[in-house]
Amino acid sequence: MKTIVKDLPEIFDEFADARKQGFMTVKKIKDQGIPVVGAYCTYFPQEIANALGAATVGLCSTSDETIAEAEKDLPKNLCPLIKSSYGFGKTDKCPYFHFSDIVIGETTCDGKKKMYELMREFKDVHVMELPNSQSPEASELWKKEIYKTIEYLEEKLGAKMTYENLLDAIKTENGIRKARQELARVMANDPTPVDGLEMHKALYGTTFKFDKSVVADELYALRDKIMEEYKGGEGREKKPRILITGCPSGGAPEKVIKALEDNGAVVVSFENCTGEKQSNGFVDESGKTVDELVDALADRYIDIGCSVMTPNPNRYELLDRLIDEYKVDGVVEIVLTACHTYNIESKSIQKFVNEEKNIPYISVETDYSQADVGQLNTRLTAFIEML
Repeated sequence: MKTIVKDLPEIFDEFADARKQGFMTVKKIKDQGIPVVGAYCTYFPQEIANALGAATVGLCSTSDETIAEAEKDLPKNLCPLIKSSYGFGKTDKCPYFHFSDIVIGETTCDGKKKMYELMREFKDVHVMELPNSQSPEASELWKKEIYKTIEYLEEKLGAKMTYENLLDAIKTENGIRKARQELARVMANDPTPVDGLEMHKALYGTTFKFDKSVVADELYALRDKIMEEYKGGEGREKKPRILITGCPSGGAPEKVIKALEDNGAVVVSFENCTGEKQSNGFVDESGKTVDELVDALADRYIDIGCSVMTPNPNRYELLDRLIDEYKVDGVVEIVLTACHTYNIESKSIQKFVNEEKNIPYISVETDYSQADVGQLNTRLTAFIEML
């Protein structure tokens, strides 16, 4: 890693390798009799499962390893994230999926909701009906879906939701969100103290940490260590500063981040759900009843600025803030093949970035293979040189 930080704490490696380490951890959790709830999307309020005594984890969906098997049941021209999700479940090659007692899905797109129908043939899947807008009426519908999910989990897990447990879970998740934000903000320094790919791996790794009670403290420790050894940027080169937006960038799509940083730029911020979208906004902790806390959960999660929402003002608000806060020179949007909502919305995102923020923008459409790495390097090198 190109960094002036001489001895990053072991915790940095722990977060970067958390997915692999979690494979062993999840079995230990199951051996202790703790139920596991797996999920694919940022819209799932993990607080409700945690409050019922379950461990939660993000499921494998960012590799082309099982796509060939998935394509025996799914169309080849489907989004690679959907095919990867299904393929890992079908082949039982994802330990997280294997040990999950329940999988929580969501109707973020037509491809996903139809895929979940097939997944139900070999896994217990509960699908949350996500509204496609952020209106007051949509919030009410979403609140009902959260209650349905609570009732479903209570029955399956043999547990009962209590005010104290739900509030504790909310406070824990809020603490992790705050800590993720604070760690990400080290990249506001110019030059940056670490490279974007390393920061991305650390942020991505938080989704595979099972003991949530220690995650926030570990993130703060990592932030403090980085800044302690940063020394104001001595020895670091200033580079064009890039913000990543669009589809999830964990796993295979990290090739875009690598192409940018191998060719002279540094990725300083991730707006997508691998980064700031996941930690943006907090759940109101002031509720005095379970109902009031569920209302607060519904309000926070429905406000996530994903392209499945129409209109989608919260995405633009977050982009606006991040571009200013991280002194961004250019925006790169990752669009996965056949992800129609992000592909269509990219036109208006480009207009916003070019005309409202007055900085360059490029969209790259890709999948989970390595076949386009050369093309990515060529296009992104030209984009960086333009900056």
